[in-house]
Amino acid sequence: MSHSLNLQFRPNTYFWAKELGISLLSDIKGANRRRIAQHALQDDQSGDIAPELLAHALQEDDRRFIGRLHPSFLGGEYLPSTRKQEVEIARITIASTTQDVTCVYARPLGKRISYRIVDEYNGDTITGRRTRTSTEPLSLAELVAFFLQGWDLLGCLDHNFCEYGYPRDEVHGFIVDASSSFYSEFEAAITHEVDAWLNTVRAAQTQTEPED
Repeated sequence: MSHSLNLQFRPNTYFWAKELGISLLSDIKGANRRRIAQHALQDDQSGDIAPELLAHALQEDDRRFIGRLHPSFLGGEYLPSTRKQEVEIARITIASTTQDVTCVYARPLGKRISYRIVDEYNGDTITGRRTRTSTEPLSLAELVAFFLQGWDLLGCLDHNFCEYGYPRDEVHGFIVDASSSFYSEFEAAITHEVDAWLNTVRAAQTQTEPED
């Protein structure tokens, strides 16, 4: 990873907003609803947002309605709900038909912190270790390693672009969102991981190309 990234950064806590009763954008499961709320906040129009757009989860009737508008509106809406005191600390959204979202949740567990990787398919896309604990919040490097070792983002990208020569801009564009309310450099860290993987793939392709 780039030396400009502070991979050793770790937040003091994940739970300050929860303890103070403060809502964060990361409390909203739906990817499109979160994006709408973010734009409204940036434009100082938060008072115009319908309360249901800010809800953690939609009612089933509302999910069916937005799904009929376009399948991508369902992105994030079928994630597991957070448990008591649990928060989302990072998410990655991809440009699949239904704009699938995968997240890392964290909650206090005695004197430790418990983490789990969740998807919208009852864990079916999580092929590696999906839970862990720590005595303090994870460093950025630890978070990225846990996330990508549990959910194979690079394998997903390989599956979608192996037949097309791995065009760098399109590969990166397939990642709609990589965000965290607690790690400001999470997106940059994921971008670097993808770039490093693409460099390795390109190098392997060059070595196997027949000579003229």
